[in-house]
Parts: sequence; C-alpha cells; structure tokens
Amino acid sequence: MLQNSDVAARIPAQDLARARSFYSSKLGLEPVEERPGGLRYKCGNSYFVLFESAGSASGSHTQMAWEVDDIQATVSELRHLGVVFEEYDLPGLKTINGIARSRGTTCPRVA
Repeated sequence: MLQNSDVAARIPAQDLARARSFYSSKLGLEPVEERPGGLRYKCGNSYFVLFESAGSASGSHTQMAWEVDDIQATVSELRHLGVVFEEYDLPGLKTINGIARSRGTTCPRVA
C-alpha cells in the first residue's frame, strides 16, 4: 500500500529564521511553501518541513538523509559552502572524513 508513496520528514527548529538561513546559504534550498511557524521544502519527489518548536529532536538518530549520485562531489561542495562534517569514533558509529560506514560497505574516501 505505501511502498510506492513519497515520504516527508518533519524537523523541529528552535530558531526558524536561523534554520532557513542555513538551508538557503549552505544547502541552496528555498521553501516552496511558507506557513506561520513552518517552512516546506521540496527535494526530488519528496518534501520536508521545518517547524518552529520550543523542543528539539534528540539528535541520537538520523533525522533526514539525501541519496546522492556522487558522495565525494556532494561532500566537497558542501564543505566549500561551510558545512562541517563531524567525526565520531563511538561504539557502533565510526566516521571517516565525516561519513559513516554502513555495515558491510566500505567508507567512501572524501578529500
């Protein structure tokens, strides 16, 4: 029933203006719809919404991800725009150049 449906993420933002600035200046995204307390964005065939919230996501899991054809080029461009990829060396999470390795895959090399 749902396997052919698009999905949409809802992401809380404590400072909606600051979040909008980040998505615009760092990711090149502009909202396709604005409502009081919320911004809707389109990427490919999917949408996500930033909504103003006094709370915040736990940050203990991935909130949203993009699938890209060339991860090296994408990461390089994002770094050029000032996006920081954090390094982790924790049980169950190890990053190399800010990219996590999935079980059974090799981590792509990003310059």
